[in-house]
Amino acid sequence: MRVCAPACLVLTMVLTLGPGVARAQAPARPQAFTVTGDGIAQSLSGQPGDPVRGRNIVASRQTGLCLLCHSGPFPQEPFQGNLAPDLTGTGSRWSTAQLRLRLVDSRRLNPDTIMPAYHSTEGLTNVGPAWRDKTILSAQQIEDVVAFLSTLRD
Repeated sequence: MRVCAPACLVLTMVLTLGPGVARAQAPARPQAFTVTGDGIAQSLSGQPGDPVRGRNIVASRQTGLCLLCHSGPFPQEPFQGNLAPDLTGTGSRWSTAQLRLRLVDSRRLNPDTIMPAYHSTEGLTNVGPAWRDKTILSAQQIEDVVAFLSTLRD
């Protein structure tokens, strides 16, 4: 039996937020995308991301919940996570295509990941009726987070 306490905690935190909180701007269905190698080259929204909005999503305790698991260059944000890699230098480690895939559905790279699939509804089980077929982040929110993470260079 595999123990997944951190994963269960993350999933509980994401799913217990009402649909009016974390998913207020999310579409009913995810945008189509094409995975090439280890990334998604094309913007999901067809628009560039805004790094300021992306930073707000990453730091938000209601929208992205990124700091629940990750830490990073956010000295003003208390209680940063230590379950996942530090976000410092993310833009130096991965291309925008690689970042986009990690946000959309990191299970495609690591089936055992505890990171939520922020823009996918495929393969999810035990999802409450209010959240079925809905993504955590909209296509534009994904692009905003990718734009922000790309600015984090060593």
